[in-house]
This record gives sequence, C-alpha cells and structure tokens, in this order.
Amino acid sequence: MGQEGRDTRLNELCSRRLSGRRIILASNRGPIEYYFTEEGQLHSRRGSGGVVTALSSLGRYVELDWIVSAMGRGDREIAQKAQGKRFKAPIKGDRLHLRFVFCPRSTYHKYYSVICNPLLWFLQHYMWNTPTTPNIDIAVHDAWERGYVEVNQAFARAIIDEAMRSTSPPIVILNDYHLYLVGAYLRRQMPDLVIQHFTHIPWPSACYWKLLPGYMRQAIFQGLCAADIVGLQTARDVHNFIHCCESSIDGAEVDYTRHTVQVEGHLTQVKAYPISIDVAGIKNLLSTTRLQEYEQKLSSLCGEHTIVRVDRAEPSKNIIRGFKAFDKLLERYPQFRGQVKFIAFLVPTRTHLRLYRRYMEETTQLIEAINSKYATQEWYPIDFFYENNYIQALAGMRLYDVLLVNAVIDGMNLVAKEGPTVNNRDGVLVLSETVGACEQLGAYALTMAPADLEGTTEALYEALMMPPGERKRRAGALKKSIEEEDITHWLLCLLEDAVSLIEGRSQSST
Repeated sequence: MGQEGRDTRLNELCSRRLSGRRIILASNRGPIEYYFTEEGQLHSRRGSGGVVTALSSLGRYVELDWIVSAMGRGDREIAQKAQGKRFKAPIKGDRLHLRFVFCPRSTYHKYYSVICNPLLWFLQHYMWNTPTTPNIDIAVHDAWERGYVEVNQAFARAIIDEAMRSTSPPIVILNDYHLYLVGAYLRRQMPDLVIQHFTHIPWPSACYWKLLPGYMRQAIFQGLCAADIVGLQTARDVHNFIHCCESSIDGAEVDYTRHTVQVEGHLTQVKAYPISIDVAGIKNLLSTTRLQEYEQKLSSLCGEHTIVRVDRAEPSKNIIRGFKAFDKLLERYPQFRGQVKFIAFLVPTRTHLRLYRRYMEETTQLIEAINSKYATQEWYPIDFFYENNYIQALAGMRLYDVLLVNAVIDGMNLVAKEGPTVNNRDGVLVLSETVGACEQLGAYALTMAPADLEGTTEALYEALMMPPGERKRRAGALKKSIEEEDITHWLLCLLEDAVSLIEGRSQSST
C-alpha cells in the first residue's frame, strides 16, 4: 500500500470507526515548547524528540487532547495561565488541544532527574556499570515515592478529568518510561477505558530488571498490565516483557504464542509496533532553500568517500567506539588517508548530567587526537558539529557513502531510517545488531556487534569497498522497506488494534 492509500485508510479509520470517540495522548514531553526570549518575550516552538515527532502527525487526522508535563519556565507560565484546563495548541492545521500537568519543581526534579533518566533510562539501555552503580539509596527511594509516584498520579488525575467530558470512554495512549504507573491508576477509577501504553526504548531481560527494588519493578509491571495493549518496538522486547511479567507478578498467566499477559482477570495484549518516520514530510524538506544551502556548504567538507553519523551526544550511542574504529581503518588501510572524510552531527543532550558532559569531553579529545595523528596540509579526517540542527543533519545525510549507526542499544533509532530515505549517493548503512531498526533493515545493511571494534572497522572497510551495483541494490531495498512502513503505517497499526478491541467489546456486550 502506497502513501496515498495509507493516508486514506487512516482518514477512514478516524472519521468512521473512531467517530465520536476521543483520543487522549499523554507523554512527558509535548508537541509544543514554550520559552522566554532574551528580551523576556514568551514564544512557542515545535517540541523535540522522537515521541513528539511520531505522535504529532495524528493531529492531521483526528481531534486530540495531549496531556504533557510543564517542563521549563515557559511551559510553567502557560500552565499557570491555563489553570489546569485544555487549550488549543498553536499549530496551524492541527486539531490539537494541550493540557499541562503542573507539579512543584522539587517533585518534578525527583521524578525526572532522579528516577526517569538516571534510573529507568540507564537500566533499559543496559548502561549501568553494575559492580559500582546504581546505588539505590534512601534518596532514590524518596524520589520514587515523592517524585515518580506523585507525577504519575497527577497525570492520571488530568486524564480522568478529560475523559469525564466524553460521552463514550476515550482511547488513552500513554507513552514511554515516564508514565509506567498511570495505567493502574486509570483502570481503578475508569475500568471501561481503552488504554494503550507504548514504550519507545528497549525492554531489558527479567534478570536485569531485578537490579531494581522489588516493589518498584512490580509497580511498573502491574501498571503496564493494567493497559489493554502494551506496545514495544521489537519482537525481542515483547518476549522480554512477557518473561518479566511471568517472573515478577504473582499469579500472572502468560502466553508466549498469543503474546498476552493476564493478571487478576484482566488480559493485556503485548505487541511489537516498530516506530518509523514521516517519509513524505522529510522528502518535502529536501526541496527547501534552507536544506539545500546546508547541503551545498557541507559538500565542500566531503571527501572522495564520506562517512556520516548523526546522534545525540550520549554514551548509549557508542560514539567513541565508532571513532576508534575509524582510527583503526586509517591505520590499517592507509590508502584511505586523504580520501575519506568522517562528518559527525552530535546533538547536545542532558548536559546537566556529569556523565554526559564527560562523555562529550572524551569524544572531543579523541576527535582531536585522530585529526592530529593523520592530518596533512590538504586534508584532515574528521569534521563534527555539536548543535541541535535537524535540517543541517538531514542535509549531511544526503551526502554519505557510509552511514554509521553503532549504538550500544536503541529501541528503534530513527537515524537508521532517515538516512536511507534522504541519501542520494546509494550510501551503505552500517548498523548495530542491538538497534531496534535491525529487525527490519538488517538484511540490507552491514551489521556488527556494537562492542566489536574489529568488526566495526571491517564493516566500514567493506562498505567503502562495496561495488556500485551492490550499493544500489541495498540502498533501494532500504528505501522501499522504510517507505512501506512509515509513520502512517505505525499509526494505523496502533489505532486499528485499539478500534478492534472496542468493536470486540461492543459485540460481546450485545
């Protein structure tokens, strides 16, 4: 089915089968960020992050109520003015209303900066150095009770308040690791709600989850099992989740074939919904003057062969190993010196965390060392940009001969889908086996284990030496696969399953 057919199908789903049924989205980060300029004026801009990008497109098809955290000073100002009520989002053409969840700063800090990021994010990305970290001390236990629990309860109250305005129970779509407890609170108060919870990051094995205190992980699993549908990125994540429920919830009945978990009579479907990108929207950006200007400027940095990477500047992205592999490539195959350029687009993230700042410092030092080691008067091997500039990064991905995506682990990694979509040089994708996108794209990429420095070096060499015919075949297959399973396909899968559940309930009650 082509893009036009998917758009038509989604329109029909929303206008007919969803007619009169509201959708309430909830996520920590919203589609709009409010901020103060240096002159003290309050402005708004599109929110950042994969969750926002993926879900914002729903506003083209259906009326949405989106409940989000009041994160920064600008959000908090708007939240106070709105007095807890929904309001029309300032997005032209979208049928989207916002509602902010406003919590005291100390509560939000405990929720976000003690539990969500240093604890859950690190756990779910296997990022802990387990012999020494984490140390779950009294401060973490306090942050769970007085931060994570309280913010999840505040979200539940806001969702219930919005749901009470509906004549029929709305579909509630909860998002990510920030809101694991919300489903249980909703189910107790409004048992007829249709609840989906989609987790965008990896789901670790049951053994790894047991690094958390038992009451925390049980609250997480039971909260998720209050949903009707738990959505994850990959088949591996689905299996891990079911095993976690089997090993940690007393009385849970699991079915690995049907992918279900039953707890106290409530049945939860566990499904893989590999998230994707807005292919049509990204292609439209390629014709913009701004992107074309960046592409022209970046072309002057390219070599005879060009390697590109685009990542948030964080340890899970495995940036340092990628540069070390490039160093070994130049050392082992000197014919590439003066011929190959590596251009990296690194986006600042969580700069308030010392670990992230230190990782970026080490990355910068390594880049400088490699450039110093191999540079000549006419050439140096690495250029890198450290800024949040999406259009510039897209322009850079137009130009790669090799795209390196070697994250330690990722739920999906949308760069692996954006790159092949925009690239015009039959570029080769070098892809970590532990990235969620590998389930879909691995057959057309060169894959390697993320810790395998030797394997990464040889994958880069193979990509640079690949014959033109094979490059073209692989690049074409990547583009086709990504276009067939774009963001509209993802939304269709998500909503059709929810609607089928509603229709099944209606039939069983008549």
